[in-house]
This record gives sequence, structure tokens and C-alpha cells, in this order.
Amino acid sequence: MKRLLPLVAAFAALALASAGCGEKHDTITGGGATRSLTLMLDYLPNPDHVGLYMALAHGDFARAGLDVNVQTPSDPAAPLKLLEAGKVDLAISYEPELLIARDKGAQLVSVGAISQVPLTTLMSLKRGFQGPRDLRGGRVGTAGIPYQSAYLQTILQRAGVPAKSVKETNVGFNLVPAMLSKKVDATLGAYWNVEGVQLRQAGKRPHIVRMEQVGVPTYDELILVARKDTLANRGDDVRAFVQALARGYELARALPRLATYALVRAAPDLDRRFALASVRASLPAFFPAAGKPWGWQDPKAWAAYGRWMFAHDLLGVEPNAGGTALTNEFLAGQGG
Repeated sequence: MKRLLPLVAAFAALALASAGCGEKHDTITGGGATRSLTLMLDYLPNPDHVGLYMALAHGDFARAGLDVNVQTPSDPAAPLKLLEAGKVDLAISYEPELLIARDKGAQLVSVGAISQVPLTTLMSLKRGFQGPRDLRGGRVGTAGIPYQSAYLQTILQRAGVPAKSVKETNVGFNLVPAMLSKKVDATLGAYWNVEGVQLRQAGKRPHIVRMEQVGVPTYDELILVARKDTLANRGDDVRAFVQALARGYELARALPRLATYALVRAAPDLDRRFALASVRASLPAFFPAAGKPWGWQDPKAWAAYGRWMFAHDLLGVEPNAGGTALTNEFLAGQGG
């Protein structure tokens, strides 16, 4: 990665000088001893993390006085558990997973949205498939996650398809193989910016329906989560991390090819052609509406999604999802 730094810095300086990135940041510098901070990813390094690896390569965390250690979970269900247990300082997770963890008593808070929109989709390779109405009499594969089943029920109800006419099959994370083998007629759980890109590059024509288009309330697919005690005791470090991460995503938007190079250098198993296509497809999802800082979380949208989860028996208590489950105070220009 050291060999990459001068190249990234040179191009990044040029891009920022010409574009200005269009967003004001607080001034945060190390100003003393470097502080160690451990981040747990939600899954293996992938294009959703492009801004993180760009920030690492460009030295944004180091300039903020942070020594960031990135860890990969052995189990995708582990990040929030490890965070709650104090094994890591921050974790990337998902809005529904955070609300479920909080429902069970976890003292965790989302401090920023990485993906501003759902990435989960209803996807099909079946010839003639046009949308949810074509699920009648068919089979849908999911990863066996409870809220995916609730998504399916919401989609079917909205489309006027009797739930009993559709069979749900747990295919784990083998969503694409299940479609290719025709084991299922569609899947619910594949991402439009990952599996959708992979399938198109393989010459397939997936029909992709996004969750927010078929009745599921919009939500932040990927979020950055911290413990409440970390926010109380290390708030300045969290603020420095979030804003350095924002700079990484802004640089990725300005220099997607170079950012993809930083990602692939850190995760050599990624196919570079796929990674670049996925990064380019994903970038719009990483940024909020104009006038809002990177990482912005809409309390009203969180509240609506929390009510939907409660109405579908995914939570035992109706959450204050738009209040205590999130905070925007660590974003650029939002906190002290």
C-alpha cells in the first residue's frame, strides 16, 4: 500500500483542487499521539467499502491522528456482537440488524450511513419475469434472514399475490447459483450493485426490482455503528474517523478508477473489472441529497422503517428508530 500512496495523493490533490468536493468539513488533525481504532467490516472487503480503502491509501485517517485496524468477520452475523462485547471500536452493519440488536438491549447507535438506500433486491433470471406479480406459483430464494421474509410478504401484498401461492426457500448466500441452476424463480437478498453487476458481466439479463419500489420502506443498507460508551468517552475519535471516511468516499467519487485500485490492492481476490463496474454503479448510493453531509441519516425514514419492522413482528417493542437509534452529530458541520 505504501507504493500506492504517492500516486493517490497526487491525483487526489488535483481532483480536490479542481472540484472542491462540494462539502464543508470540520478541521480535524492528529494534534498529538496517534490513537488506535479497530473497525469490523460487515463482510469481506468489497466495492461497498471503496471509500474506506481510499481513505486508508490516501492517509486520511493518519492525518486525523488515527491508526485504523480493519478486521473481517468470520461470520457475517458477528460484527454487532463483537462491537457490543467491546472487542472492536466500530462496526459496519445494516439498519435492520441494528434495530434488532437494540430491541434485545444492545447499547449501540448508528453514527453514519454508508449506503443511503437499500441495496437488497428482488432479482430473477427467469425468462418473461417482469415483476412481483410473476411470482404467483413460483419459488423465491432468500438467505434465511427474517426481515427478508417480511420483505417478501410486503411485496406480495402490494402486488396482490396470495402469499400461499409462493414458496420461500432458504438458499443461504448461494443466491446467484440458485438462480443460475433454476432452483428458484427469483431471489430476495441479492444486491443490485454486486450480484446485479456480476450477472450482467457474465452476459445474463437479470430483472432487478429494488425494495423501495415495491412497498418496503426505504432504509440505510449499510451503516457505521458504535457503542454508546464509546461515543461518550471517545467522541472526538469517532468524529475524526467518520469525517476521514467521508473524504475517502468523496475521493472515490472523484477518482473511481484509482479508488478501485486501492480496494483491489487491499483485497487481491477481487476481480478488478468487476470491482470497477460495481464501484461506478454504487457511488450514487453513498451520498445523501444536496445540502446534507456525507453519512446523513434521515430520522423520519428511520422512524418509518422501525414502525414497519414492529408491524411485521420483527421487533418486540416499537423502537424510537428516528431518535435514539441514530445520531448525525459526528458528521461534518453537525456536532461540537
